[in-house]
Amino acid sequence: MQTTVKQVHQKELFGHPVGLYILFFTEMWERFSYYGMRAILVLYLITETTDRNPGLGWTNIEALALYGWYTMLVYVASIPGGIIADRLLGQKKAVIVGAVLLVIGHSILAIEQMWAFYTGLGFIISGVGMLKPNISTMVGGLYPKDDIRRDKGFTIFYIGINIGAFLSSLIVGYVGEVYGWHYGFGLAGICMLLGLLQFILGQKYLVGVGDFLGKSANVEDQEALKRPLNKIEKDRVIVLILSFLMVIVFFGAFEQAGGLMNIYASEKTNRMLMGWEVPASWFQSLNAFFIIALGALVANFWAGRKLKGKEASSLFKMIVGLMIMGTGFLFMTAATAQFESSGSSAMYWLVLAYMFHTVGELSLSPVSLSFVTKLAPAKYASLMMGLYFATTGFGNKLAGLLGESASHLGEYTVFTGIAIFCILFGLLIRVFLKKLKALTHGAEDNEKRIAH
Repeated sequence: MQTTVKQVHQKELFGHPVGLYILFFTEMWERFSYYGMRAILVLYLITETTDRNPGLGWTNIEALALYGWYTMLVYVASIPGGIIADRLLGQKKAVIVGAVLLVIGHSILAIEQMWAFYTGLGFIISGVGMLKPNISTMVGGLYPKDDIRRDKGFTIFYIGINIGAFLSSLIVGYVGEVYGWHYGFGLAGICMLLGLLQFILGQKYLVGVGDFLGKSANVEDQEALKRPLNKIEKDRVIVLILSFLMVIVFFGAFEQAGGLMNIYASEKTNRMLMGWEVPASWFQSLNAFFIIALGALVANFWAGRKLKGKEASSLFKMIVGLMIMGTGFLFMTAATAQFESSGSSAMYWLVLAYMFHTVGELSLSPVSLSFVTKLAPAKYASLMMGLYFATTGFGNKLAGLLGESASHLGEYTVFTGIAIFCILFGLLIRVFLKKLKALTHGAEDNEKRIAH
């Protein structure tokens, strides 16, 4: 997909439109609020009501069940969020509405009442659904058609996401575990407010990006909304939907981070470091740290490979990313084996697992976002992005079910099974790569660096 709004000349910074950095910081604060809350959610649920920092006293199974439903609904809400943007508001206004809903939701969670807990989660689900697909679609709208910088732009954007995730896991995790869970929830709301304010103040760098096509004076925009999809557009939608299968599998495994791996870090990992116990929630920051550290390296690797004429299609990157991420679970297999033999599991297994998960994520997730903006028809731009995030939501639900199964299958079986399945599934998709690429009708064949 290429948004059909008239491209205006974008002021640049470090070789990319300045608007990219407005979206970068907005998403950074949104992810700070979301991942900060996610880092302590399961821990809050399973902490005993009699603890000095009381939680809800739920069982691990109950906590993982709610975690799975919540994280699924957060992303499934991207479908109505995308529809509302495509048909009524445009992406820009939808982002503002979503940010407001998130500020309300995180603020309500700071109230120590059960009604506030469920109400706050409801507002967050609605807010992410409005903001997430639309701000990502706006990133694609910053770049002209066939601009090779698009994948790198999404990687930069993705680094912003993970700066927020890295800081939130440390800051919100620490505040929640040490000072009180509800203080952590409230802090997340304050930071989302910062994201909303800076997005509003940065509108001059987003002129012509994310506007509602229905009110556009551009004839191409109006025609794109009215005419039915042609054969090429239909084929591209098909390959997008098929690629989403990899996304479901990837996040079904990857999202063990906030659930089963979070509990494993809390209950079965020796977290003592020079006489000090590392908070369990801090391990959630490893993924974000590695993304910040390795993001540019991975993006440059794939860009260099493409410029040399080697296989570097989005689908190929996604296949490789899925297999690398799956390989990371073999370190968790080693961790559980160590625990079963000695009664303790070393922290370095978690560090290695998160590092492999991150390299896999960098090859799949930002690439998938860019892929959607390349292939999705203009009239369904936000809807297709919403479907993408919905598939990540289904992956989150799958992650919760897999985490729950550890109660009777054991962590060793679950972690090993995830690794084997991801690797084999990636190899299976690789067999059909040529046929899937044909369905894109050369969407990536003529990418070039655009000179301004």
